[in-house]
Amino acid sequence: MVSQGFVWRARYSPIWIGLVLVWLIATGLAMTVAGEVARRGAQTDLARQAEAGAALHAAVLRSELEKHRSFPLVLSQDPAVIAMLDSPDRERADAVSAKLQSLARQARAAAIYVLDHRGVARAASNWREPTSFVGSDYSFRPYFSGAMRNGSAEFFALGTVSGRPGLYLARRIGSASAPSGVVVVKVEFDTLEAEWRGSGEPAYVTDARGVVLVTSIPEWRFRRSRPLTEAERRSIMADQTLGGQSLAPLPFDLPAVDDRAMVRAAVDGPVEDWMAVRAATDTPGWTLHLLSPVGGTIVANVASARAVAGLLVTLLAVGAGVLLRRRRQAMARALAEEAARAELESRIDERTTELRAANARLSEEIDERQRAEASREILREELVQANKLATLGQIAAGVAHEINQPVAAIRTHAETAVAYSDRGDVEGVRRNLGRVADLTERIGTITDELRAFSRKSSQGVSPVNPCEAIDGALLLMGAGLRAGMVDLVRTGLRDVRVLAEPIRLEQVIVNLVQNAFEAMVDHAVKSPQVVIDVARRDQWVEISISDNGPGVHPSVADALFTPFVTTKTKGLGLGLVICRDIIAGFGGELNLRAGKTGADFVIALRPA
Repeated sequence: MVSQGFVWRARYSPIWIGLVLVWLIATGLAMTVAGEVARRGAQTDLARQAEAGAALHAAVLRSELEKHRSFPLVLSQDPAVIAMLDSPDRERADAVSAKLQSLARQARAAAIYVLDHRGVARAASNWREPTSFVGSDYSFRPYFSGAMRNGSAEFFALGTVSGRPGLYLARRIGSASAPSGVVVVKVEFDTLEAEWRGSGEPAYVTDARGVVLVTSIPEWRFRRSRPLTEAERRSIMADQTLGGQSLAPLPFDLPAVDDRAMVRAAVDGPVEDWMAVRAATDTPGWTLHLLSPVGGTIVANVASARAVAGLLVTLLAVGAGVLLRRRRQAMARALAEEAARAELESRIDERTTELRAANARLSEEIDERQRAEASREILREELVQANKLATLGQIAAGVAHEINQPVAAIRTHAETAVAYSDRGDVEGVRRNLGRVADLTERIGTITDELRAFSRKSSQGVSPVNPCEAIDGALLLMGAGLRAGMVDLVRTGLRDVRVLAEPIRLEQVIVNLVQNAFEAMVDHAVKSPQVVIDVARRDQWVEISISDNGPGVHPSVADALFTPFVTTKTKGLGLGLVICRDIIAGFGGELNLRAGKTGADFVIALRPA
């Protein structure tokens, strides 16, 4: 046994040594690659989060500026402001100043003031304060010359009186050829900067020359993010009335091209790593920058990734050792498994043949079922059309009477027109021919409704005004109802829309009105009446068709919508079944509502 163990160790020792070496090398490579991938992934995630924060900061800045940009435009067209500049006097100036004071308080603007064409302030929101702008000359300010020249201007600078930074929004009053003055609104960003400061992520806005204008770190204001030429430096210092440490470089360097980068800087504390991103704003030349703290996120992610990679490689190495040890056992079992596999494949082939045959039979059954469904749908459509034509046959006499009356009137008016023509009465001829045209149009309306009602419906479900379907049904049924002395009452909504097919909905209404009419006639009801109501109840639009006839006996009511169940002596018992089927196709319901007298059928449809 000792000699056999020695022989075994001698045989497999190089393999185990190689396995350990491969494990060490693979572990080192995996941990290195995993750490780098984790570092880049963590940086990407931080950059994505920082970009979302920058976009949010930019949206807040955009909202703040848009709120104030409308004031110069509106005030430049204010009649009181224009009148004050055209005819300056103390009373008008005070009235305008009071208005500006109220607007500044409501809009939380730092100052609103009006300059005349020479740049002298004539009215200001701070007119009652010791630092009032009234009477001061601001013609040297770039926003005044820019607005006088271009119509509008925006300029960020320190206030000459207050010394506080802000954005000046200026708008010219009057045309370029005859300007009256300039309206100026100063916007300060103290509240916005405080909100940024509270987020814990330093944010700042630079102009086109890289000068910091708005920032959550007050020490960074009017610093530069890139080198400036001497001419740029002098221009900025003069225009923006800067001094002291202005235009000093920021305490970190940013790449000129990349929108995201890692930087090291000390912000209210020791030097640490930050993810720097930038976002565009709606203000030309302005760019918003955001520094998101990195902290230990990247280090933790790299350490976790390396630990996982080392563990995975170790597990793989252990698995490889187990596989090496079991290799001989696996080779011994290979022949037995091959035999078992052959037998299993044989059984699978047999089962596959059976399944294929069963699948073929199932496909044939499915095809047969589809053909049966198609035949059933064709029969259903034919049954609906037959019901529609049968209904047309029942109301044909009334429609013929409805057409005969205007035809007789047409003949009378035509003969009268001939008589007028013989007498040379052109106006009488024109009047009678006009009446003939009106009667002809009425006949056309009736025949068009008959044609539309009789043809097969090919429309899909669409928004329909139920009152239009009721109008069409009553156009076909009107003569019969009048002949039967039936009092027709319509109530309810007129401007509601439902999901239905207009012709089929009209067919259902015709069937229900015809049933009510026949029930009242068969039982000789005195003062017969049909009430059609359209109402909105819960999530449905209900069309109620009720009568004061004998109603439906309780013994029949439960099976009323069952095929071949009818209360008519000559009925087939299919009309209500077809009507309910049509309404169900719209996604609605048709029911008999219990009432004290008569029958009350309710069509419930989904509102469009």
